[in-house]
Amino acid sequence: MNALAPTSSWTAVCHIEDIPKLGSRVVHHSGCEPIAVFRASDDHVFAVIDRCPHKGGPLSAGLVHGHNVTCPLHGWNINLEDGQALAPDQGCAHKLEVRIHAGQVLLALPESASPTRQG
Repeated sequence: MNALAPTSSWTAVCHIEDIPKLGSRVVHHSGCEPIAVFRASDDHVFAVIDRCPHKGGPLSAGLVHGHNVTCPLHGWNINLEDGQALAPDQGCAHKLEVRIHAGQVLLALPESASPTRQG
């Protein structure tokens, strides 16, 4: 399910090498909150709205471990595969679909989106 809009298109937002392993990059575009794009140590790439479901902390500033990220504010662990908080916490970060093509990271964004990148 696309959390941004019912109509979307695949948009290149960066190259996979622009995202450090076990790190993140923030992408901004009109009509949506900032998006955190994460790269795991196994090169899987995930994207969620950059807001923890607990208190709204920036997940992009969290620690990536496996396919999870720990929110820097209160330590909630979010599964990047589905956006779900890990027990005992409850909540869900809005996940976006990601594809990699020729090293480019593509996100399913609303067709009207015009992404800009930020470190």
